[in-house]
Amino acid sequence: MRTSRSVSALLGLLLAATAVLFGTSEAHAAGGNYVALGDSYSSGTGAGSYDSASPSCKRSSKSYPVLWKNANAPATFNFTACSGAITTDVINNQLGPVNSSTTLVSISIGGNDAGFADAMTTCILQGTSGCVTRINTAKTYIANTLPARLDAVYNAIRAKAPSAKVVVMGYPRFYQLNGSCIVGLSETSRAAINSASDALSNVISARAAAHGFTYGDVRGTFTGHEICSGSSWLHSLEIFNIGESYHPTAAGYSGGYYPVLESKA
Repeated sequence: MRTSRSVSALLGLLLAATAVLFGTSEAHAAGGNYVALGDSYSSGTGAGSYDSASPSCKRSSKSYPVLWKNANAPATFNFTACSGAITTDVINNQLGPVNSSTTLVSISIGGNDAGFADAMTTCILQGTSGCVTRINTAKTYIANTLPARLDAVYNAIRAKAPSAKVVVMGYPRFYQLNGSCIVGLSETSRAAINSASDALSNVISARAAAHGFTYGDVRGTFTGHEICSGSSWLHSLEIFNIGESYHPTAAGYSGGYYPVLESKA
């Protein structure tokens, strides 16, 4: 009898140690109910393999929400992120599946509100001076207007899913400075674009923290894989597929975004 008890105790300790060693978590084991919200960086634009049922949203089977779903097998998965979305689109069009039983929400949002697509177009067409001016306008918006718009989204998510873990995903820096690119934007323009990405990340992370949400910073995982790195996980300007420009590749979602969500969820 003593031997049996000792063996049982030892097995219990081994199981507990294994759970710690291999990172088994209650959230992953329980399955849970996952909803993926946001813009093109959440839908998977740039990765290809898009869902034909919602072609304009460019929801990809290689996006980080789908990769997380495939790895963790939540009980339910709803994918409402859509390319081009701004904060009000999330509130008005994407929150349908979010409810009191939702256990995990992921979202990237704010880049379109700040006008990043227009800023990148300006940088390409108007040279360094026009680029820096447009980027400074975006940074002013990010500092003064975007926080309240993010608060509105985060409040709406929390109101519908009071118990969910919410992981707010950020954006990468676009360029490796002094990198391998010998043509294209000037180094000054590339540095300005990166500074706006950092400003966006800083505001998003601050507002996420204020709501008790978890921030997923992808700048670290993308370091060494920016445009001009020689090993880019981001599309540069795609003349014949303009909508893919400045979005992650499939490798960017699997190597840059998915590990961050996996570590935070």
